[in-house]
Amino acid sequence: MTLAKSENDVVLPKVISPKVHGIIDYCHAAFFFTVGVLCARSHNKAAARAAFSTSGFILVQSLLTDYRFGAKPVFSFETHGKMDTVFASSSWMLPLIFGFKDTAAARIFEGNSLAEASVVAITDWNSQRARQEREAA
Repeated sequence: MTLAKSENDVVLPKVISPKVHGIIDYCHAAFFFTVGVLCARSHNKAAARAAFSTSGFILVQSLLTDYRFGAKPVFSFETHGKMDTVFASSSWMLPLIFGFKDTAAARIFEGNSLAEASVVAITDWNSQRARQEREAA
């Protein structure tokens, strides 16, 4: 089902290029790896597993995307964007799924949903531009 756009729809400027998005992705993976280490040290094993899983997902997704920082282009940057959209909308559920919903670590995942949704909303998901940036590198 496709929703019709109206004249009142707000369209955000697409200010994040594929190159910048790639940099954000690898920083995002490193951030969640660090969260995993900190959660493991504080004996919150469930949060550590969720953080390491998140870090691993972001890292593999980034390595397999056909943008400048991808290692083996398996799927398009546009597909990467669709995956990011799903991830943004589901990240807040990880504390519930992994069993640490009422902890400080859960707030990180909730905040990540908002941050990820913001990045998704202002990224230029043009796969052609991503390929051009990759070839120019």
